[in-house]
Parts: sequence; structure tokens; C-alpha cells
Amino acid sequence: MEVPNALKRKRYDGENSMEAEVDLSLLEAVEKSQNAVELLDLRTLKKLVLSFERRLKENIEARLKYPDQPERFADSEVELHEELEKLKILAGAPELYPELVNLNAIPSILNLLSHDNTDIAIDVVHLLEDLTDEDVLEDNDEPARILVDSLIENNVLELLVQNLQRLSDKDPDEMSAIYNTLASIENMIEVKPAVAELVCERTKLLRWLLGKIKVREFDSNKQYASEILAILLQNSPANQKRLGQMNGVDVVLQAVAMYKSKDPKTSDEEEMLENLFDCLCCLLMPLENKERFVKAEGVELMIIIMKQKKSAYASAIRALDFSMTKYPPACERFVDVLGLKTAFAAFMGKIPISKKNKKERYQEELEERLVSLIASLFSGILRGSRRERLLSKFVENECEKIDRLMELYIRYSDRVKAETQRLEQLELDDLEMDEEEKYNRKLESGLYTLQLIAVILGHLWCSEHPQMKARIELLLKQQKLTKKDIKDILQEYHDNIGDLDGAEEKERAQARIQKIISSL
Repeated sequence: MEVPNALKRKRYDGENSMEAEVDLSLLEAVEKSQNAVELLDLRTLKKLVLSFERRLKENIEARLKYPDQPERFADSEVELHEELEKLKILAGAPELYPELVNLNAIPSILNLLSHDNTDIAIDVVHLLEDLTDEDVLEDNDEPARILVDSLIENNVLELLVQNLQRLSDKDPDEMSAIYNTLASIENMIEVKPAVAELVCERTKLLRWLLGKIKVREFDSNKQYASEILAILLQNSPANQKRLGQMNGVDVVLQAVAMYKSKDPKTSDEEEMLENLFDCLCCLLMPLENKERFVKAEGVELMIIIMKQKKSAYASAIRALDFSMTKYPPACERFVDVLGLKTAFAAFMGKIPISKKNKKERYQEELEERLVSLIASLFSGILRGSRRERLLSKFVENECEKIDRLMELYIRYSDRVKAETQRLEQLELDDLEMDEEEKYNRKLESGLYTLQLIAVILGHLWCSEHPQMKARIELLLKQQKLTKKDIKDILQEYHDNIGDLDGAEEKERAQARIQKIISSL
């Protein structure tokens, strides 16, 4: 089961496009600068920093001298704003970032995030976003790393998030600054992935993001908050657990529940909903969050979403798959709240049709999720009336679900055979590949789903139900296959079970597969 991937952002655009405005501000900065871009060298950099430091000092002095007379320090604030605008031209020369750090300008710039004048703090936010923009940093790995390290050392994360909490979505300039704050954090994560956990350890960003996705009204910042949350949760068990402890599972469920009986109105809103499901699936990796999901009636909500057949249909199946993997209580709840009927209707191909759903890959992903979900049910429910209800699904309508299972078995088996032949040809062409890489390539081509289908067939065989056994034997014979073909797939699966969950769990998993192999 893969970790969900977060989508890459588009630039903030107020309603739809801020890119032109950002470019204009850069042009203005160039015009205001005394130096043309081609003369942007160390000497120019020193001049820019010196001029900025001078205006900063003047502003501090004016504010201290006339604290209650804003008109007396207003001019110095305008001049400070202009100096910050000039510094934006540094984005055109990222190779000078190490020198910017050496000139000790970073602390002075970052301290302005706490400036009493929010407009000055917003200037700094826009400057940071420009300096760390992924297009600017491309092919400048070392200068980027030096800049980001210096920013982190000088508390950029704490200062950005503190400033974030005083910004309002009701003001267009502040709304733009919220977006650029999140963009700067994402840019720093791109350069230094450890920032994803650092920002959650040191600041209240997770709580702010939860507050943002709680809001019922959709806007571009709610969309971006959902994306940043997905990025922070991806590949980080620490963040997944941290958010779980903050009632995050419940908040994300409430956010997706808004779409249980309606579709998103725009493509941006649709992307936000996908981000929210990415967050939910990441949250469902740690065991304690699966428990929270079941307690918060997440299983019931996902089944309702499936029954409504709206655009979140496939995402609900994905979330159920994550929740039920290696967690029997979720499997039991699923059976108790009559999820079998809904899941097996989808398994038989009765899925809602839309433009997106017609795409072949969409349907394949759905099939793979459903196979994984059914395999989890068999692994999680080993006895009792629930097991009987699960098995009975494969008997009804003249074993049509076993027919469907065998249809999928043949399709995925053919695909894996084709990939195996391709890999053998590569070896003949002297392209070396170790066994692990070959196995991973086969998994990507469909071997994992084929293995799960074999596991389900094995469980059906172990039930000792004469009608099911007869049907499996008949279908194998029709395809000129034998039980040995299934056993071979199961043996390869057995031999490659990893020890990610510990040596004891690996032994237990292997013992379960060995039992199925023996029964065949």
C-alpha cells in the first residue's frame, strides 16, 4: 500500500492569478535598484545590504523616539519597504546567497517578521517566497542549502508561523501573505526535507492548518492548507502521530464529510478534497490513528460516501483500505455496518460513471484497492458469524465473485508474465539488475495485486466449502492452470514478506501464508 502523494501547488492568484503581480513587483524592484541585473555581483550585494541595514536602523530609532506619533516614523517605514523590495532582485542571483548569509543580513531581515507594522512583515514574507522559489533554486543546490540552513538557525519557522496567526483572510494583501508563507515553508521542505518535522516540533503550524481546513467556505488558502498538511504528513510517522493526538483524525473526517452528498464545484476544490483524503490516508498509517478513525465512525462515513456515489467515491475506498490494513477492529466494524454489500457491488464493477471514471487507470486503481480491502477482511476476520458473512458473498449468484476474482487473476498474471519476459530480455541485452530490483519492477507491474488475489483464493479454498472449491477447480481447469500456479505465487509472496513491523510479525504473517499453501 503506497503512501499518498501530495500534488504540487499552483501559484497563489487572489482569485485566480497572482503570477503577473509577483513578476511586476520583481520588475519594480529592479527599476528601483541603482544597478542593472547584469551588474548583480558581490559589490552590489554589499551595497544593497548596507542600504537596507541603514534604513532599518533609521526606522528603529524613529519608532523609539516617537512611539506615539506614527506620522514621525511613517517616512522611514516607506523607505524600509523600498529597501525590502530592492532585495528581491537577489532572486536573480542565487549563487550570491552564501554571501548574503556571510554578511549577516538574515537575522535583520527575519526580525522584521515581528515588526509592529504588518505591511513590513508582509514585505518580508514575499521576499522569502521569492528567494526560496523552486524555479530560482533549481540547479543551485548548495546556495539553496546554505540559505535555508541560515533561515532555520535564525528561527524563520517560528517567526513565519507567529506572523501567520495575526494575518486575516478578509484582507487581500494579508490573504496573499498567508499563501506566500505556506509557499516559503514548502520551498524550504523541498530543499531540506527535515523541515517538515522541524516546523511541527517548533511551531503551532499543525494547529493553524487544522483550523483552516475546518472552515466551511472554500478559498485558495484552504486548498493550499490542505496540500501543506498532506506534505507534512507524508513519510513522517512523527507528524502523523502528532496530528492524531491533536484530534486531527476527527477534524479531517469532518472536512471530508462536507462532500458526502455533494461534489466540489471547481477543479481547485476537487484538488483540495483529494488533498484531504491524502491527509486522511497518511493519518491512518499509525495503529493508534486507525483506532481513532473507527471510534470517530470513519468507517461508516466512508460507506455513506460510497453509497452516495459522488466524486469522493474512489477516495473513500482508498481510506477504507488504509484503515483496514493490519487492523481487525476496522474490518469487524466494516462488516457490522453492512459494508460488504457496498464493497462487493464495486468489486463486481458497479461503480459510478463519470468522465474521470471512464479512464482505464482509474478503474484499475479501484480494482486494486478493492482486492486489497477484501484481502484485509480475510486476514482480519478469521472466525465467527462475520467470517461466514464474508464467505457467503462468494457463493451467492452462482459464485459470480469467484468468477470475477479469476478474471482478475488471469489479467494480472498475464501482465506480470509480460514484465518478467521484458526483464529477461533486458538481461540478455547486458543490462544488469539485481533480484530485489527485478522483484520491485514486477510488483509495480501488478504482482502485488496478483499475490493478494492468490491469498483470497487460498482463504476460499481453506474454508472447505464444496461449492467454492469446485468452482475454483473448474475455473483453473478452463484456463489450463492448476493449484500449483497459485501456490507458486503464494510461495514468492511468503519468501518476500519484510520485517518492517518486526521479526515476530513477519513470522506470524509467513505462518499464515504457509498454512494456505499447505491447504492447497
